[in-house]
Amino acid sequence: MTILDRLARVPGGLMLVPLLIGTSLNTVEQLHVTAIEATLGWLGVEPTTHAADGHLHRSFLNIGGFTSALAGPGATTLIALFLVCVASQMDFGVGRKAVKKGFTLMLTKWVVGVATAYGLTAFGDGFHGPFGLTTMTIIAGMTNANGGLYMALTSKYGDRSDVGAISVISLNDGPFLTMLGLGILGQRFPAHAFVSVLLPIAVGFLLGMWDPRVRRFLAPGERLAVPFFAFALGTKLSFGVFFDTSALLGGVVLGLLTLVFTGLACAQALRMVGEKYPIAAWCDASTAGNAVQTPAAVALAVGASTAAGAATKFAQAAPLAMAQISISVLTTALLCPLAVSYLARRWRSGTK
Repeated sequence: MTILDRLARVPGGLMLVPLLIGTSLNTVEQLHVTAIEATLGWLGVEPTTHAADGHLHRSFLNIGGFTSALAGPGATTLIALFLVCVASQMDFGVGRKAVKKGFTLMLTKWVVGVATAYGLTAFGDGFHGPFGLTTMTIIAGMTNANGGLYMALTSKYGDRSDVGAISVISLNDGPFLTMLGLGILGQRFPAHAFVSVLLPIAVGFLLGMWDPRVRRFLAPGERLAVPFFAFALGTKLSFGVFFDTSALLGGVVLGLLTLVFTGLACAQALRMVGEKYPIAAWCDASTAGNAVQTPAAVALAVGASTAAGAATKFAQAAPLAMAQISISVLTTALLCPLAVSYLARRWRSGTK
């Protein structure tokens, strides 16, 4: 079995596995293993990393050159590339029914995510919600669906309009809708923070609509950039975050909220617009693997503003948020197909 085949067997594997590899590397470095540091010293790496013990340590991730450029700082550029490539694949040249379903699902899922975030964190500052969930985490995890899983499930249980709706649903990729939801709930972002996130998406979308050849040229980047920025994000995390009780519990709760709340709401919304077989709603009731990068992207966008206090809060919340969303990705990837299969059998047999 090839590496890609193995990754395909892991829910969100193209994102999660490189993320965990980067996290493993950073976790080992934080242990300051004497043999590793001695080897780095032999290679001429200068001690630069301050540790909790107050001493300087040598770091492989700070070795310089292309290695250091990819580990950490490279995530920003790679996420921007990813947004351009994803946006270029958004094609409105689909049937009217597919567009109707796509907008219904996307908007309903976003509204439910924002409403749930408000309901769970309204009485705090948005950074200390139940189960360790923040407003940003809930919106990012609930509003962005797993496109690959959606395509696979609708291809088996839906019709052509269900499958075609992915062209519109893909608009939820990236951090823009999360930031829009945070803005509606009272988080103040400078205008240029929105523009900085929206501009790569707008450029990719316009290029893809303008020239189909450009769309085909950028199509590989939609997948190609994912493992690289995932690895870069992982080098800023530690496994201590994933084994935190609030990460595990919060991630599972987030996954269940995403499956149940968005599934029920989107199914009802499809019925309201005249669809009698709303299986696409439950195919969309998942958390996307690329949603893991949203907290980091939001923190970067906020960090570019003058609101230093807000930037610090988002930066501090990002590691736990990424861990919780990762667990939500796994939870929904396991439960969503089971729910879709069960409901499809019931509806096709005439059971209400």
